[in-house]
Amino acid sequence: MSSSDPRKSARRPQIRRLMLRDFRSYESLDIRLGARLIALTGENGAGKTNLLEALSMFSPGRGLRRADAEDCARKEGSGGFSVSIELQTDGHVAQLGHGFEPGEGRRFRMDRLPASSARGFADRLQVVWLTPAMDGLFAGPAGDRRRFIDRLTLGVDPEHGARVSKFEQALRGRNRLLDDGGSETRWLAAAEQEIAALGVAVASARLETVQRLQALIDSTRVETSAFPDAVIALQGDLEALLLEHPAIAVEERYREMLDQSRRRDAAAGRALVGPQTSDLLARHGPKDAPARDCSTGEQKALLVGLVLAQAQLLANLRGAAPLVLLDEIAAHFDVKRREALFNELERLGSQVFMSGADPVLFAPLQGRAEIFLVTPGRVEALS
Repeated sequence: MSSSDPRKSARRPQIRRLMLRDFRSYESLDIRLGARLIALTGENGAGKTNLLEALSMFSPGRGLRRADAEDCARKEGSGGFSVSIELQTDGHVAQLGHGFEPGEGRRFRMDRLPASSARGFADRLQVVWLTPAMDGLFAGPAGDRRRFIDRLTLGVDPEHGARVSKFEQALRGRNRLLDDGGSETRWLAAAEQEIAALGVAVASARLETVQRLQALIDSTRVETSAFPDAVIALQGDLEALLLEHPAIAVEERYREMLDQSRRRDAAAGRALVGPQTSDLLARHGPKDAPARDCSTGEQKALLVGLVLAQAQLLANLRGAAPLVLLDEIAAHFDVKRREALFNELERLGSQVFMSGADPVLFAPLQGRAEIFLVTPGRVEALS
C-alpha cells in the first residue's frame, strides 16, 4: 500500500460501546468493543441480525430490513426502543443515538443533543451492508437494484434520499391528476415541471455515483482477486440523455416526454418514463458475462466485490472509512475465499461486523478479531 493510498489517510471511526433498550429481542444490552473486526456467531434466530439492524439505522432510511420503526420495538416492552453507541474517531469520542417512542416517532441524538434526522450522523458515520436478501440482486427485480444504487448514492450525497422521496411524491400527485381525467392541464404542467427537475437531479446523482464507482473498480482491479471486478452502468432514458447533453436540456426534454405521454401513463396507471424505471446493468468483468447469468457463487463473490468497492469509494470521498455490516457472510464461501474475504476486510480499514451461525467459519479470525456468542437477549465474548 503506497503512502498516497486513501485507506491510509482516511479517518477510521470505531464503535467502542453499543447499548440497546427494548430493541427487537433485546430488553437491555451494553457491550464494549475493542477490535475492527467483530464476528457474531450463534444459532439462527438468536438475534445476530438484530444487532446489525440496530447499527444500520444510524444511516438515513429504515435500515437493512427496511422495517417501520414501531416494528423494531420489543414485543414485551413499552412500544419504544433506544440504540446508542460511543464512536471513537482519531481519539475523539462521540455519542450517537436513535430511538422510537409511540406517539412521538423517531428520535435522534448527537452528544446528548437532539438531531433532526439520521442525516445528521453522516459527517460522523457512514454505513454500508450486505445481507442474504441481497443475494438475488443481479437476477431479481430492477427495483432492488435501484435501491442498491440509491443506498450508495445516499452515502455520497446525504440529500439524495430526500430528493427521491419528493420525486416519488410528485409522481403520485401527477397520477392522481391523470386518474381524475387529466382535465386540470395547468396543474399537470406544474406537476410535470417539478417532476422533471427532481427526476433529472435523481438520475444525475445516480449516474455520477455509478461512474465514480466504476472508475474506482477499474483503478484497483486485481486479476487474481477472489472477488472479481464488476462492470456496471445505468440503463434508462434520462441517463442516456445525460451522457450526451447538459442537465438543463435533459430537464426540458423530460418535461416534454411527460406531457406527450399523459394518455399512455393514464392507461398504465403510472409514469412509464423517468428514473423510477431505470436499471443497474452489471457484468462479471473477467468472464465478460451478464451477472444475472453467472452461478450463485459467482454472483455472491461479485456482490461482495461491489460492496467492498462501495466502502472504499465512501472512504475516498468522505475522508472516513464506513462501518461495514455483513450478515451471514461466510456460509457460502469455501475456506480459500473466506480467508481472502477476511484479508480484504483487514486491508479495508473499516470496522466490520460479521454474522454467521457456525463458529467454525470464524476460526481463522482468532487473534485477529473479537468473536461474540449471541444467544436470545444476550451477547458474550468468546475466549
